[in-house]
Amino acid sequence: MADLTDAGLLFVLSGPSGVGKGTVGRALRKRLPQLAYSVSVTTRPPRPGERDGVDYFFVAPPRFQEMIAQGEVLEWAEVYGHWYGTPRAFVEKLLRSHIDILLEIDTQGAMQVKERYPDAVTLFLLPPSLKELRKRIERRGTETREAAAERFRSAQVELTLAPRYDYAIVNDRLDEAVRRCEAVVVAEHCRSRRLRFPQYAAEINREEDIR
Repeated sequence: MADLTDAGLLFVLSGPSGVGKGTVGRALRKRLPQLAYSVSVTTRPPRPGERDGVDYFFVAPPRFQEMIAQGEVLEWAEVYGHWYGTPRAFVEKLLRSHIDILLEIDTQGAMQVKERYPDAVTLFLLPPSLKELRKRIERRGTETREAAAERFRSAQVELTLAPRYDYAIVNDRLDEAVRRCEAVVVAEHCRSRRLRFPQYAAEINREEDIR
């Protein structure tokens, strides 16, 4: 199928801690293998099973601050005592190459991206309920009870940002949430304001010449 879009599109998948951004994002990329994924940079230590350069780029805090100073990150935020950011060069290179990119980032970073890239498409994942969100945060088992409680309090604040996003999708059933995210990607590529019509223009000009 001919690609009529003028450049790659930047999709931002965001939401509160525990809502399932990583799970939904991985499933979406399986359904849309042409959708590139931007690996974030972080100062937090790796969790069991995480690999440097695959799940995150793990760096020391001084190196992260250096990256901010040199303009190497598109967005950044401090979350629960650790810094997270998106490598700028990688994102901009792929967009210029007409490749779509998916960012899975927190709400602070998403708002920064929207400010710097107004054309970015933002998707907010919602939990089916606050009760379920609390369960998901506690089930992770990667932190103390106090830290999990702090995440839940922060998540409630983050939920109030949902109206500032282009789309809001409830992550109740994984397959349904992924299907809706995929529908957003397809629909955004069909927006008339994003399209270019060079072949039609050439044909119209030829018709005019014939007349």
